[in-house]
Amino acid sequence: MSRGGRATERPTEPERKCIATGASLPIVGLVRFVVGPDGSIVPDILGKLPGRGVWVSAERGAIEKAVKKGLFSRAAKQKVQASGTLVDEVERQLAQRVVDLVSLSRRSGAAVTGYEKVKDWLVKDVAEVLLQASDGSERGKTKLRPPYGGHYFDCLTASELGLAFGRQTVIHGALASGGLTQRVVEEAQRLKGVRKNSVVAATGKDKKAR
Repeated sequence: MSRGGRATERPTEPERKCIATGASLPIVGLVRFVVGPDGSIVPDILGKLPGRGVWVSAERGAIEKAVKKGLFSRAAKQKVQASGTLVDEVERQLAQRVVDLVSLSRRSGAAVTGYEKVKDWLVKDVAEVLLQASDGSERGKTKLRPPYGGHYFDCLTASELGLAFGRQTVIHGALASGGLTQRVVEEAQRLKGVRKNSVVAATGKDKKAR
């Protein structure tokens, strides 16, 4: 357990093989695709669509490779159509997923926004995750340090964070431990892989305490 009683280990996750890299990875680090009724490849971000799944690492380069090299047809054992904008659609859906999860956390009282409120949660060791807008002022963002033993990400823009918190724009946000927080972290990790210029980091016991 980490400081504040946070769990640091998770049960072993099921693994699937990435058709682009050949690596077997936990499904939380992959994106599932299925073949739609019209023969096109469809991202299955929630992992619930019917049909045989085709798995690709949640990395922009891996998805682009799968499209360019025709790997979806090979994996599906049939000719399929993979749009050249597939990776952008995956990015859009993952961003929406993170926004939705943060919004649900906010409604349950497990998320706050605003510099002072976020700072208070960090000081009191309530925050498990620090969220900051990718297009926010770097000077302003460096005034807040990620929670010790927790997580940090800047995968979302100020507008996207604003949607999550019911505001026009948001620069700083924080999530408490428990509830949907682990799912937010997992989806943010996937989004980080397919979205350019984003940062997701975890601070562990090897880091200096605040």
